[in-house]
Amino acid sequence: MTQLPPPVRRAQPRQDQPAAGSPAGFRPATKDGRKAHIAIQGVSGSGKTWTGLSIAWGLAEGARFGVIDTEKGASSLYAGERGIQFDTLQMDRYDPRLLIEALDAAAKAGYPVVVVDSLSLFWKGTDGTLDQVEKAKSKYGGNSFAGWKDGTPLQNDMVEAILTYPGHIVATMRSQTEWVLQPKRNGSGTEPVMVGMRAEQRKGIEYEFDIAAEMDINNRLRFLKSRCPALHQQILERPDGARDIAKPVLDWLRSNPTQ
Repeated sequence: MTQLPPPVRRAQPRQDQPAAGSPAGFRPATKDGRKAHIAIQGVSGSGKTWTGLSIAWGLAEGARFGVIDTEKGASSLYAGERGIQFDTLQMDRYDPRLLIEALDAAAKAGYPVVVVDSLSLFWKGTDGTLDQVEKAKSKYGGNSFAGWKDGTPLQNDMVEAILTYPGHIVATMRSQTEWVLQPKRNGSGTEPVMVGMRAEQRKGIEYEFDIAAEMDINNRLRFLKSRCPALHQQILERPDGARDIAKPVLDWLRSNPTQ
């Protein structure tokens, strides 16, 4: 795996001073400096990698961005498409601490956006959180439940590193899949259709993101949650990530009510 530079922790930006007459610790609400955290989950072939890259390109506004690639170089197949330029870090082991190191390296390099493709491997891949729990249980007499004493802090630290990255984050996740019978479009009988289930990550991971969406095999994107009003409950057919998602997200982050 590519050698990473030593982790670098960035100081958090200073918050505005409290408004006159407000209780100690409270400050005027503002989106200034806020970065987007976007998750896209989907079945194989749904288009989540390309969509994630195009969203990142839009958020980066023409600057190169970074991709932490766990998918055997899949992201690199899109290099240069529609002018998109990015740098990749290939990973073949998925200890959550390695993702923290990778994000620190990306912050040091100054990438305005980082794509994690995919976050699922840091849950169930080699040395991922589930592997760490399995290894830890030997310390507790083979008790897998007790192994979470080690696994949960690793998972939480990884999520914290994602949320505190000093730029935008776009994370893709694999979906658990299932085949179901659905009526054919012409009305003559049924046909098997692959549908996505929940993301292959710790249950509730979507709560950590500002925007969470799922994609199906027809490249249809549906927003599961969105703090950006323009995207709330929207369904997009074959979305252009830069135009259809990144632009309204940037417009939202840059808008502030009159103080």
